[in-house]
Amino acid sequence: MSAWVLPDHIADVLPSEARHIEELRRGLLDTARCYGYELVMPPLLEHLESLLTGTGEALDLQTFKLVDQLSGRSMGLRADTTPQVARIDAHLLNRKGVTRLCYCGPVLHTRPDRPHATREPLQFGAEIFGHAGLEADLEALQLARECLRIANVPSTTIDLADVRIVRNLLAGVSVNAQVLSGIHAALAAKDAAELAALTRDFPVESREGLLALLQLYGDQGVLIEAKKVFQRFSGISQVLSNLNWLASRLEGAAVTFDLADLRGYAYYSGARFAIYAPGASDALVRGGRYDEVGAVFGRNRPAAGFSLDIKQVVGVVSPRALKAAIRAPWGESDEVNAAIAELRTSGETVVCVLPGHESEVDEFHCDRELVQIAGRWVVQAV
Repeated sequence: MSAWVLPDHIADVLPSEARHIEELRRGLLDTARCYGYELVMPPLLEHLESLLTGTGEALDLQTFKLVDQLSGRSMGLRADTTPQVARIDAHLLNRKGVTRLCYCGPVLHTRPDRPHATREPLQFGAEIFGHAGLEADLEALQLARECLRIANVPSTTIDLADVRIVRNLLAGVSVNAQVLSGIHAALAAKDAAELAALTRDFPVESREGLLALLQLYGDQGVLIEAKKVFQRFSGISQVLSNLNWLASRLEGAAVTFDLADLRGYAYYSGARFAIYAPGASDALVRGGRYDEVGAVFGRNRPAAGFSLDIKQVVGVVSPRALKAAIRAPWGESDEVNAAIAELRTSGETVVCVLPGHESEVDEFHCDRELVQIAGRWVVQAV
C-alpha cells in the first residue's frame, strides 16, 4: 500500500476548507464567550478509567485504546469531550455557583458515527453547570441556534424529546440491561414488532405506553396527544409541560417532537434536543440535560449543553469566498519591505510574488496590488 494512503474515514483538510473550519472555530468560540462561557482545553489522551467512567458502552466502543509506555496503564484517545469537562468542573474548578464552559478540539472515533462521517471530528461544545431549572436548557438551545446562525446554516429544525418519559413508563418494571438496550433500539427504529416481543411480559400500562410512543412524533399536537395517552403516569405530565415551555420560547424556530427518540439515552437525564438542516445526513447539533454526568467524579451537579462537529457543519453550508489580499512584488529595498510590513500590521494579507511565479493562482483573491508610483509605494485595485 502506498505510504500516502490514509486510513478509512480519515482525510487531510485542504486550504479552502481548512480556512473555513478555522474561521468558524473562531466565530463559535467568540459567540460562546459573548454568552459568558469560559474556554477549557482538556487533553486528547487520558487514563481509560477516567475517560470512560460513567459514559456507557457506546462511548467505550468508540474509544481508541492504548498502553502508556511510562506507567503501563491503559489509556484512551477521547471520543467525546463532555465527560472531561464535567471532570474539570467537579475537581479542578469546584465552584459553588453556575459555571459555563466551552471547548473546541479534535476527538477520535473507532468507527464513523453516521454515513460519510470522519473518524476525526472537530468537536465544539458548551456546558452550563449548577442550575437545575429549564432556564439552563433554554440557554443551551439558544446558544446552539446562534452558533448555527454564525455558521450560515439555513432552515434549521429543532427536535425535542425527554428520556424521563421512558423512565416513567418503566418505573417498577424489572428489566435487565440487555432487554432495556433492545427496547431503546426498537423505539429508535420505530420497530413495533420487536418492541411488542420485548415487552410481552410487562404490565399492560407500561407495554401499551411504550408502543404508543412509536406514533408520538410530529408538531406540537404530539404533546397534547401524549398527555391523554399517559395521564395515568403522574411524572410524565410535568415532562411534557417542560417540553412545551421550551418550544414556546424558541421564537421563529421550526420545532418538532419525537418522544421515542432515545439516542444517547445512557448519557442524558432529561430533555434532549437535536437540530437538523437541509443537506445533512444526521443532526448537526445534539444536546440536552445530563445532570448525572459529573456524579462519577464525586459531584452530581445539574448540567446542560450541546456539541457539534465543525467539519460536518462546514460540509453543509456554502463555501466562503476567497480572502481578499494584496499582491506585492518581491524586493529587497527597505521602502517596499516597510510598505508591506505596514500593510500586514494593519491586518491586510499581502502575498509577495516570487520571481517567475507571477501568473500562479493560490488560496487568496488578490484584488489589489502594491505598486510604485512617483517613487512611493501605494495600493491600487487590480
